[in-house]
This record gives sequence, structure tokens and C-alpha cells, in this order.
Amino acid sequence: MRPTTLAPIGLLAPSPFALAADGTLDVAGSVLQMFLGLALILGLLYATLLFLKRFGAGASGGANLLKVRGAAPVGPRERVVLVEVADKVLVLGVAPGQITTLHTLDTADLPLNAGDTGVRPGGKDFQTWLKQTLERRP
Repeated sequence: MRPTTLAPIGLLAPSPFALAADGTLDVAGSVLQMFLGLALILGLLYATLLFLKRFGAGASGGANLLKVRGAAPVGPRERVVLVEVADKVLVLGVAPGQITTLHTLDTADLPLNAGDTGVRPGGKDFQTWLKQTLERRP
């Protein structure tokens, strides 16, 4: 006996067994139908991912307020990082599981551009500047 389904529902949810014209099970057709369904679902997931990347769903509007201006390693897992927030530049010590504010500067005190290589107009890079600043401290 052939299972009966309603036409619109049968298109969305076909019967679990595909029958050949002579009434026997069509295993190849079932496997092909399964792979086509899987390909359709994966294609929809990929299209959704591209859509979300393209239109920035989930990205906050204030993401441009925070900029990493530079970084220098001071140990195997420790770094000193310059982060610009609004009109201030924070000098942060970053270690595994810990972030410490070392110093706060005005943006005008550190004139680096976003596309700059880290070399200041006087010819000093961030590491040299940091070393001199730490040596000046009492």
C-alpha cells in the first residue's frame, strides 16, 4: 500500500520511505533526497551567515569608540597596550586573566594615526617611548 499525503504537506514533509514504481523501496532515491535536504539547509545557513556579516547584525553602533593604538610585549604572556577611548589614551598592562591601567594620557600627547606604523614624528616608536616614560618615573 502506498502512503497518502496531502499535496502541499507532501511537498514540505515527504513520506519517510520513497517507493519505486513497482512498489519496492527506493534506497538510492531516499539517500539522494536526504543529501539534497542537507545541502539545502547548509546553503541556507551559509546565506544567513553572509547576510549577517554583510549588514553587521549584532555589531554595536559604538564599536568605533575604542581603538587599539599600539602594543609592546614585556614578557612571554604580558603586553603593554595603548587603547584610545574618546579623548583619552589608556596605557594598559595586559596579562592572562588581568588588565591593569598603568597610565592615562590625553589624545594630543600621543599623536599616532590609525594607519601609522607606530613611529612618532620624532622618530621614536612605542617601545622606545614606553621605556623612556618608565625610566622618568621616580
